[in-house]
Amino acid sequence: MRGTAKLFLLIGSIAALLAVVIGAFGAHGLKSHIAPDLMSVYKTGVEYHFYHALGLILVGLAAFHLPDSAALRGAGWAMLAGIVLFSGSLYLLALTGLGWLGAITPAGGAAFIAAWAMFAVAVIKG
Repeated sequence: MRGTAKLFLLIGSIAALLAVVIGAFGAHGLKSHIAPDLMSVYKTGVEYHFYHALGLILVGLAAFHLPDSAALRGAGWAMLAGIVLFSGSLYLLALTGLGWLGAITPAGGAAFIAAWAMFAVAVIKG
């Protein structure tokens, strides 16, 4: 298996595993401990985390066909950054109630947008 494909398949698989674990923790461990509005924030984090974990797996699969694509590698790293910034900030906001963490979330959203744009460029150039 080629390096880029293997890397993003591995990262995507681990990210998906973490999305399931974090989602289950929220559903079973947090539901009765945080306010409903914060639970909604937490669920949004899990939802986008899982979508982009699958996106990372998609990047890994695409790397079999586009192994030398810098845009594809950029897409993968941007998706990972988006998970950390977007979902991570929502998880922390839900757990701590610290509203200023919401200021980090748009940077993660921008990373997600950039990732999908780079994925499209990789496909167009490929």
